[in-house]
Amino acid sequence: MNVSNAQNTAMQTAQTAKTGAESTLGKDAFLKILVTQMKNQNPLEPLKDTEFIGQMAQFSSLEQLTNLNTTMNTFVGGQGSASLTDHANLIGNKVFWEREVNGQTESGEGIVKAIAMKNGELTVELEGDGPKLPINTIQRIEKYIPQVTETV
Repeated sequence: MNVSNAQNTAMQTAQTAKTGAESTLGKDAFLKILVTQMKNQNPLEPLKDTEFIGQMAQFSSLEQLTNLNTTMNTFVGGQGSASLTDHANLIGNKVFWEREVNGQTESGEGIVKAIAMKNGELTVELEGDGPKLPINTIQRIEKYIPQVTETV
C-alpha cells in the first residue's frame, strides 16, 4: 500500500470535512478518510484484513463515543433545568431564607404557600405578607407542624 499517497489524500479529506468552528473529526470524516484510503491503496499490496478490521473497530468506537456524548449532554442539560414539580414538596413546609439586598443581608422564615416560575426563575411565595423569594435563597427546610392550643 502506498502509505504516503493515502495519508496525503486522507489529510486533504480531513481538512475539507472540518466545518466552521468544529475542530474535531466526526464519524463522517473518519469514514471519508477510510474510503479515500481504500481508493488510493496499491493494488499489488492491498490493505491487510487486520488493518481493515482495526480501522472498522476504531470507527465503531468513534460512533459509540459520539452517541454516548450526545446522550450525556442531553442528560446533563436536563439536570440543570428545575421545574415547578421538582419543588412542589416545599408547599406547606417551613423555610428559612437569606438574601442580599442593596449590600444588606436579609433573612427570615415562613411557610411556603406556592411555587411560581417567571422568566425561567423559580420563586417561593410565603404565607401572609412574606416576600416572594428566589428558590436559591432558601437555607433550610423544616416540616411544619402547626401548634395546637388546647381549649378547656
